[in-house]
Amino acid sequence: MPLIAQVAVDRATIHFDKLYSYRVPPALAGRVHEGSMVLAPFGRGAPRARMGVVLRCEQAQEAGEPLKELLDAAPDRARLSPELLGLVYALHDQTFCTYYEAVRAVIPYGAQYRAVQENGVWKLERQLTRDVQRAYRLAENPPENAGKLTEKQRAALAALGGGAKALSEMEAQGTGRAVLEALCKKGLVRRVEQPRALAVYENYQMDEGEVLLSDSQQRAFEQLRGLLGKGPSAALLHGVTASGKTLVFLKLIEQAIAAKRQVLVLVPEISLTPQMIYRLKRRFGERVAVQHSALSHTERLLQWQQIQDGRADIVVGTRSAVFAPLSDIGLIIIDEEQEHTYHSENAPRYLAHDIAKRRAVTHGALLVLASATPSTESYYSAVQGRYHLVELPERYRRMPLPSVEMVDMREELRAGNAGSISARLAAEMRENLARGEQTILLLNRRGYKTVGMCAACGEVIRCDACSVPMVYHKAEERLLCHYCGKAVEPVPQVCPHCGGRIRYTGFGTQRVEEELAALLPAARVLRMDLDTTQKKHAHETMLAAFARGEYDIMLGTQMVAKGLDFEKVTLVGVLGIDQMLFAQGYKAYENVFSLVTQVIGRGGRAQRPGRALIQTVDPQHPVLAMAARQDYRAFFDSEIRFRRLNLYPPFCAICMAAFQGPDEAAVYAAARAFAGFVQREAESVPNMPLRILGPAPMNIAMVNRRYRFKLTLKCRANADFRAMLRRALDDYNREKWPAKASVSIDFHADADV
Repeated sequence: MPLIAQVAVDRATIHFDKLYSYRVPPALAGRVHEGSMVLAPFGRGAPRARMGVVLRCEQAQEAGEPLKELLDAAPDRARLSPELLGLVYALHDQTFCTYYEAVRAVIPYGAQYRAVQENGVWKLERQLTRDVQRAYRLAENPPENAGKLTEKQRAALAALGGGAKALSEMEAQGTGRAVLEALCKKGLVRRVEQPRALAVYENYQMDEGEVLLSDSQQRAFEQLRGLLGKGPSAALLHGVTASGKTLVFLKLIEQAIAAKRQVLVLVPEISLTPQMIYRLKRRFGERVAVQHSALSHTERLLQWQQIQDGRADIVVGTRSAVFAPLSDIGLIIIDEEQEHTYHSENAPRYLAHDIAKRRAVTHGALLVLASATPSTESYYSAVQGRYHLVELPERYRRMPLPSVEMVDMREELRAGNAGSISARLAAEMRENLARGEQTILLLNRRGYKTVGMCAACGEVIRCDACSVPMVYHKAEERLLCHYCGKAVEPVPQVCPHCGGRIRYTGFGTQRVEEELAALLPAARVLRMDLDTTQKKHAHETMLAAFARGEYDIMLGTQMVAKGLDFEKVTLVGVLGIDQMLFAQGYKAYENVFSLVTQVIGRGGRAQRPGRALIQTVDPQHPVLAMAARQDYRAFFDSEIRFRRLNLYPPFCAICMAAFQGPDEAAVYAAARAFAGFVQREAESVPNMPLRILGPAPMNIAMVNRRYRFKLTLKCRANADFRAMLRRALDDYNREKWPAKASVSIDFHADADV
């Protein structure tokens, strides 16, 4: 009986993402299995080839309507493992993405395939073929008499005596391709292909010394070690900033490796990745593989293959590394677990924590969430006993926490200082400069000036494709939209509405950099923001230069606020925090507390005491006061009361349905229609807890000429709710609303995005 493959195809929308049946032709017999990547004809009339993944295989039971045949299948090496296939199902079920969007999430770009046509025949081709390179090796059965050899040919044979060598390696030793090809013709050498070797993060020296723990670190380590190898479990490692959580990680990793298990380490941002990678490589060498988006496609693929082939025991990376093809995970660590970057804002809209939990259960592993400022949800799970709570209450070597001072920016204005840097902070930076110590300044706004406003009519210069003000970037002499990327140059000086004069106000990192040059002309300033870190290896290069003492002041956005460890940093300045303090969203206070606590903790991490200055127009604000004291428990007690009173997570789940389209009225109508479908379907499920809020415009109501509305659903995110939501989506599709507004579902978005 013929084999029937149930295939999920690429480029399906959520509304027709289903399994399509195809017959497996005799030519592909034995090559098509569950998890196989295949090429399938798709569409009416003259179908075009489309990528797909086989989710089920079954024998045809009886003759039915004729089925189309699969066109090609990828090699078995590209087949999804049962665990990765399970993750595809989980992502599809829980995040409302398409099957193939889930496939693209779990497999790096270079390991995926594409459809190509050769001589009218469709076939599969790897997205990336540069992961192999030409190499040469001695022939297994060389002829006895190959004729006279030149001196260069004899040297080449001698060089190949130690095994195959890449062409590039032979050329570096003085042997060209012509010499090697001549030896191939003589039958003495054979041309082969071998994996391309691209070194990443290789500038390190091994450190095999003993990891020495303080008494509190040792207690934390013993608690966590007791959970290793005892089946799936989860722990929250909560320690003040500079308490030495990384040293505890290293000891735990040593234990897992000694037990012949594998380790996955996640960090929230690429800027934090280099420090963690080098710490791990100094301890564990080439058994460490890396996965993050700053790697080239080739580098990422080669690292992925290193993991797949079992040549790596430890994987470190950002959010996407949670899908690394490890086969026997014993320990998963999520550092700075509260960070929003663990949430994918594009389909599939998953939270790395959820994938890590699933993998920990599959492998019987220990999951360790770690932070000085855990998310409210994680800490609540710990105090409720769902996680083991492990505390590090003091800094490593008992170093004191930085002293913190509030600077009232209203007083600065009264004193005639309209700049972004207070007189108090300027004086402290001068002292630091005189002592040869370093300073970190946090300002979570890039650009030069943030708003251009007409002095006559008050009109703000906005992006005509997005509902946001454009930002003045002085270095490029242009206005830039930070959402769609549109640029306006030259910078307008006259209001297009009334002809009045445009005044540019506010300040971003470029403006503060200029102020620092005027205030402290001798200071060497390193600016780290999205504009300066776009080049490959920019984070690694900049942080290494700062660590070597080549700069006195590091000015940056959130990327400088957490996870970094520099011995000479003794002063931290927090600028412009009020914009976050008064932002919308139920997580606003949590975000401020976390950011301020984390950046304060960058100072005084060695022998020199640290101090921090927080510039604000509300120096008495309780959240800033708790962050200054690094009093997480007081903040949690306050925050959990607010969440319980207003029914926010962890006391409910929040599902946001987002609608986008080119016509504002149609998008609003689509959102209202969907709310009706949800209400109707929910009424058919007894006792389903649900609150529907909206529709309402999203905070950024238009991006790239597409209007955006949202419905906020307070719910219990269980199987019953997801099934009800799928029925509502089916209703939405049946009534043809997707033609007017696309819809996406997100269970991890801030309610006021």
